[in-house]
Amino acid sequence: MDRRASTDRRDLYNGFGDTMARAFEVVFTPFLFGLFGWWIDGRTHTRPLFALTFGIFVLLYTLWKLSKGYMNHMDAETRKALHRDE
Repeated sequence: MDRRASTDRRDLYNGFGDTMARAFEVVFTPFLFGLFGWWIDGRTHTRPLFALTFGIFVLLYTLWKLSKGYMNHMDAETRKALHRDE
């Protein structure tokens, strides 16, 4: 196998790994904060106020963070492509 094919395969596997990590982050982090909110709700008898508030807030933050990272990555790729065309 030549070096280019090996690099392409490594990039593909890295992409799969990054995607899996991001999917896990989108699902697991809000769930964890929702559980924490559920525990607070149980102690303060306000179910489901904190669970929903924490879960939704962290979900929105996670989605914002992912979109910001995506936009930064696309801007960098655009700059690279424009630099190659010169």
